[in-house]
Amino acid sequence: MNFPILYTFRRCPYAMRARMALYHAKINYEHREILLKNRPKNLYEISPKGTVPVLDLLNGEVIDESFDIMKWAISKNRSETLFNRVKQEQIDMISLNDNQFKKWLDKYKYHVRHPENSLDFYRKNCEKILNKYEKSLKDSRYIIDNEISLADFAILPFVRQFANVDINWFDSNYFHLSAWLKKIMDSDIFNQIMKKFEVWDENERGELIIFDK
Repeated sequence: MNFPILYTFRRCPYAMRARMALYHAKINYEHREILLKNRPKNLYEISPKGTVPVLDLLNGEVIDESFDIMKWAISKNRSETLFNRVKQEQIDMISLNDNQFKKWLDKYKYHVRHPENSLDFYRKNCEKILNKYEKSLKDSRYIIDNEISLADFAILPFVRQFANVDINWFDSNYFHLSAWLKKIMDSDIFNQIMKKFEVWDENERGELIIFDK
């Protein structure tokens, strides 16, 4: 039996959030772990931009945007409440992450490559967005309300990257955000999606991820 094929890279934040949605929705799929420095030819054949994640549905349809993979996954297994609940607020929060926070996060992580400004400058710009997350979490258990949402999955990998630059500073300055991050990282779903896989051999089938229905 054939299942949708996910091309992914373990540490890529976009791939991480796609895998979280697939796991939450219990979608069976074939996992193909790739190396970004040595991407397989057929990845470019199905998605010319060659980025991950890419989900090949094997019906002629290919989804090569992480947020679209997330929405597809939850639509297939009656998990729509993850996104349909306060939908516009989730869209706005994810857009803020993807269009603003990610830009400053990259410069903060790799500040040596961007000597035109200081580490502190890049961190302060990240904080403008992190402060919004922290404020949301003062009044609720998750980023939108008291139930986990697609926005939590979408934002978490990027907050994790920020925290890892200086975890002590992060924990000292973002009490609620730090607790939220730890709670999800300690969850079964996060531990499952961060399991290590061998790099996919193009002559073999990938690892099958099968859920009990």
